Amino acid sequence: MAQPDLRHPLFARFYARIAGPALEKAGVTEYRTRLLAGLSGRVIEIGAGNGLNFPHYPPEVERLTAVEPEPHLRALATEAARTAPVTIEVTDARGERLPAPDASFDAAVVCMALCSVPDQAAVLAELHRVLRPGGQLRCFEHVRADSPVMRRVQRVVDATVWPLLCGGCHTGRDTEAAVTAAGFTVTHLEKFAFPAARVPSPAATHILCTAERARTAGPA
Repeated sequence: MAQPDLRHPLFARFYARIAGPALEKAGVTEYRTRLLAGLSGRVIEIGAGNGLNFPHYPPEVERLTAVEPEPHLRALATEAARTAPVTIEVTDARGERLPAPDASFDAAVVCMALCSVPDQAAVLAELHRVLRPGGQLRCFEHVRADSPVMRRVQRVVDATVWPLLCGGCHTGRDTEAAVTAAGFTVTHLEKFAFPAARVPSPAATHILCTAERARTAGPA
């Protein structure tokens, strides 16, 4: 079966030049810092984009594997990795097929990427595979709204213009449920609107989530 083309050159340039800086101006740095606080050891980040998380990784991280399939964003991430406070290897790969052995990472990070991957369940299954028992999954994502009215709006925009304009992004995914279905245990979850705006947006509802892979296998 042919795989979806993950190259989105126009959106990649829009994100790097306009959307990314706008998020920083809106205060996303606070959430990036909280997302990454306390990480250590070997870490993998999928959908690393142009490397905006890199300056916020704590020095206890021994090595970061940053996965980004979009060529323009990956080139920018490679440049950003040169001045990051931790050792970073930027890799061309898909979240559905990570080039890593089982249980090879202490933590995994996904930041505003589970909304746009073609197969969210497959990506989370891969992250579960490459995490060691007891390893953490950290997510900062926009997700399905609580309001029934906004959920209807999300369904409409996701079926029409939003993925086309926003690099495959979907506004209404139930990411918390998908994390649990992949075998993780959610240990911390915050839900909030970001950024603050007078006009409601279908992409406003966000979660900051920490989940854990089971430390031991269950009974046979």
